[in-house]
Amino acid sequence: MKQIETKNAVGHILCHDVTQIIRGVTKDAVFRKGHMITEEDIPVLLRMGKDHIYVWENDSTLLHENDAANQLYDLCKNEHIYHGEVKEGKIEAFADCDGLFRLDRQKLLHINSFGEIMIAARHGNTPVRKGDKLAGMRIIPLLIKKEKMEQAKAVCGGEPIFAVKPYLKKKAAVIATGNEIYYNRITDTFTPVVLDKLKEFGAEIIFQKVFDDNPQKITAGILTAIERGAQLVVCTGGMSVDPDDRTPLAIRNTGADLVTYGAPVLPGAMFLLSYFRAKDRIVPIMGLPGCVMYAKRTVFDLALPRIMADDPITAEEIALLGEGGLCLSCEVCRFPDCGFGKGW
Repeated sequence: MKQIETKNAVGHILCHDVTQIIRGVTKDAVFRKGHMITEEDIPVLLRMGKDHIYVWENDSTLLHENDAANQLYDLCKNEHIYHGEVKEGKIEAFADCDGLFRLDRQKLLHINSFGEIMIAARHGNTPVRKGDKLAGMRIIPLLIKKEKMEQAKAVCGGEPIFAVKPYLKKKAAVIATGNEIYYNRITDTFTPVVLDKLKEFGAEIIFQKVFDDNPQKITAGILTAIERGAQLVVCTGGMSVDPDDRTPLAIRNTGADLVTYGAPVLPGAMFLLSYFRAKDRIVPIMGLPGCVMYAKRTVFDLALPRIMADDPITAEEIALLGEGGLCLSCEVCRFPDCGFGKGW
């Protein structure tokens, strides 16, 4: 760039957007990059406090902010992400479908540590809707060395920083356990809650049954559901440390690989997650604690989007939920636009 006096700028081409801010009214570009300045523009620029402007001087080692923004977007996107127009050197990314938003924290940290580059995103491992804003990115100066952008590309190694993983139309089984339900001593108010949450994600319920506290019967029921095509099994009831509660034993006896029995989440400490390796698929099996029946948001709301997007959950990630794992039971619930579950 070179700096010239605004009064001498007629006929020159702007190399950056010129933004006007009027408090409570607008913040927008009055003149865009590439605009040829006319006599009529001079008083407008002066009223905006622009006694000098910058015009482009070609330098093959430098990259303009708009071009850099597009390159940053290319480092971030996957096939289910789209972008808005570049505005004032910034570009924003959006989800093109409902799904799970994932990001590579290490890559994001590395790139944001370079200096002169910034990418600001929403939390990863959160559910998003079609059209939701995911991130904004730009360089800080008007121009940046091409070499620095190449370093950012090298960090990514050809893999995007962000991904939106669409929810899959899974076939689900819901198994309720407990003598009190099996013998009709009480009404099952747990299963309807689980069914509603599964249907929010488009799940098809192909197996639904109630068993007493006999672990052999529960195990057999889980295996039968999987044989009939279930891609997800949810067990309700029998998850406490009470000796009569046998659901964790029944799930273990299926031969599934246990990820966790217990999570640093409130509500949801007695959560169980395992994965059963069938011949043609891996089936998540969850044991849900009683809090899912009455609390508005629980560990189930954190795990379910990842399960429905076929995003495996590890024991280490469960442990990370300790930070942010406390639901504050706000009077007006804004989940997932809150801190609950943002530890992973």
